[in-house]
Amino acid sequence: MAITAAEVKQLRESTGAGMMDAKKALTESNGDMEAAVDWLRTKGLAKAAKKADRTAAEGLVAVKVDGSTGVAVEINSETDFVAKNAEFQGLVGDVATVALSAQNVAELNETDMGGKHVKERITDAIAKIGENMTLRRMERLEGASVTAYTHNAVTDGMGKIGVLVAFTGDDAATARQIAMHIAAAKPAALNEAELDPAIVEKEKQIQMDIARESGKPEQVIEKMIEGRMRKFLSEITLVNQAYVIDPDVTVADAAARAGIEITGFVRMEVGEGITVEKEDFAAEVAKAARG
Repeated sequence: MAITAAEVKQLRESTGAGMMDAKKALTESNGDMEAAVDWLRTKGLAKAAKKADRTAAEGLVAVKVDGSTGVAVEINSETDFVAKNAEFQGLVGDVATVALSAQNVAELNETDMGGKHVKERITDAIAKIGENMTLRRMERLEGASVTAYTHNAVTDGMGKIGVLVAFTGDDAATARQIAMHIAAAKPAALNEAELDPAIVEKEKQIQMDIARESGKPEQVIEKMIEGRMRKFLSEITLVNQAYVIDPDVTVADAAARAGIEITGFVRMEVGEGITVEKEDFAAEVAKAARG
């Protein structure tokens, strides 16, 4: 299939690979962008997998806690200017408050908020503020106790990254520090048992392909893979991660030392997983002028 210059550019920006390497990766992967990233990793040509870290939409995440229940809600806007708008922040905060009585985002959209459904309140805000907005996600967390942390906060409980942590025990201060750790370290799951098997299998296959590129015997490769997978799991499961506040211990060790156990978490970052088409500044101004 034909590979476009735009696809090559996108892959280069997301991996840091050279132009010819990016084109070859797309060709070998039949234009599949995700498979092309994996191909580059296998060949050692991906300088940095930046795509997953790129925020491609604006807005805010709000977190609310009521006793043993916490919720995280993401509402997107087109620009960061609106995210800094007091009216928009008020809307996000109000939606997060009523989210405590909802189970999921579909139910939240139909939840009453001052005489109107949440989705109607958002429609009203779009008309008033003049920019498209979307209630994108909601996650609910329950436990013996729940604490919250907001990174890059614009106001209390609202910012670019929201974290909820469920725990047992009495040391809420340590639980909140672990929430800060989660914001920074981006664990994929609480422990190995809760990790998506597809993630593990995909990484194992990539590491096997990388190891085979070295030309080493299969028995040597198997031992290499065992060590690399142990390292991989320690980096993406919360309880096994090195604690950012004290890297000499794991998060599980730090929690146990404080007399608590982490039973669950939610990490929500504005725009993660969304890709938007970029416009140059002149085109953006022209579009705005046309209304």
